[in-house]
Amino acid sequence: MSVISPSAKAPARPLIGVFWMLLTGVCFVAVTATVKLVGDVVPPAQAAFLRYVLGLAFLIPMIPAMRRTVLSAQAYRLFGLRGVAHTIGVTCWFYAMTQIPIAEVTAMNYLNPVFVSLMAIVVLGEAMAARRLMAVGVALIGALVILRPGFRELSPGHLAMLVTAVSFAVGYLVAKIMADEVPAAVVVFMLSVTVTIGLAPLALWQWVAVGWRELGLLFLTACFATAGHFTMTLAFSSAPLTVTQPVAFLQLVWATLLGVFVFAEPVDAFVILGGALIIGAVSYMTWREARLRRGVRAARGPTPG
Repeated sequence: MSVISPSAKAPARPLIGVFWMLLTGVCFVAVTATVKLVGDVVPPAQAAFLRYVLGLAFLIPMIPAMRRTVLSAQAYRLFGLRGVAHTIGVTCWFYAMTQIPIAEVTAMNYLNPVFVSLMAIVVLGEAMAARRLMAVGVALIGALVILRPGFRELSPGHLAMLVTAVSFAVGYLVAKIMADEVPAAVVVFMLSVTVTIGLAPLALWQWVAVGWRELGLLFLTACFATAGHFTMTLAFSSAPLTVTQPVAFLQLVWATLLGVFVFAEPVDAFVILGGALIIGAVSYMTWREARLRRGVRAARGPTPG
């Protein structure tokens, strides 16, 4: 039987990858818009809980994979850790949406890969070259440009977004570890279930009556979030990260336009500049990692078939 290399099975299609990444940005901005619309009516934890409950329907196709997978006690502990981290991150993200402009939430979301890189050094023992450390420093400068501590009063929403970035970074590291152990469908399934369970007591603590409008908007949130992750996967399978990652910056453009024309939020040039610094640094780290991986594969030589 002949062996087909991954590159032969899935040739790079940069324009297709860029298209899917553009659509991903639109979907994720739609998520922020729907959450913003319910933010003044539904408490953040309850809104997040309802979003995950309504999104459980998307887990049905993943049930067969769950039934075929036997999880160890260590796997359950790691999935539990990810569930706790993601519960904190999601709650803070929903809260931040009620406190600060959409553009600032979007720009600070770009910090997730930066915290992942820093945590990988401590948790996974990964080495980091000087140039990558410089890129992390540039990203952190971008965050300071957005926050401008000492030049303006920081909102609790800004602090919530910092907690969100750290929490999501913890969740990403756990996902990275478990992705080598179990199918991707199991990773997604366990995240959705554990976060739903984690959000339940927080939601019940401040539960309010919810109308059909809010339920409909939160269902749209779940739909757009699921679609965004799906199109992002298609983008990654169509083109290298070095092509798709810079396109993610356009999400900040869409978020800024949405804030201006729908929510009457002012344009903040510092947020655009800080976001550009962060995404530029993240894009460099992505490019550098891809280049190093190609070098490792070249050094190993062709895999015997």
